[in-house]
Amino acid sequence: MRCLVVYDIPDDGTRTKIADFCLDYGLDRIQYSAFMGSLTRSQQKELMAKIKRRLGKREGVIQLFPICRKDWEMRLEVINIGKGEG
Repeated sequence: MRCLVVYDIPDDGTRTKIADFCLDYGLDRIQYSAFMGSLTRSQQKELMAKIKRRLGKREGVIQLFPICRKDWEMRLEVINIGKGEG
């Protein structure tokens, strides 16, 4: 199932480690603090458990949103890659 993971973590080291966890699970970075990819339900729970342990008592908000195929196909995007005009 496609999943979106987004987070707001003030501590640089913790934020970097959470990003590493997402990459370890094969998620793709789509924004600085947002990752997207396919995870089974057990992988979702495992990833969030690792994130919770790493966050500990530090400040932060991490959310994982499962997205069904129908909703994924209805997404809208604007993507500009490379140099802009002028």
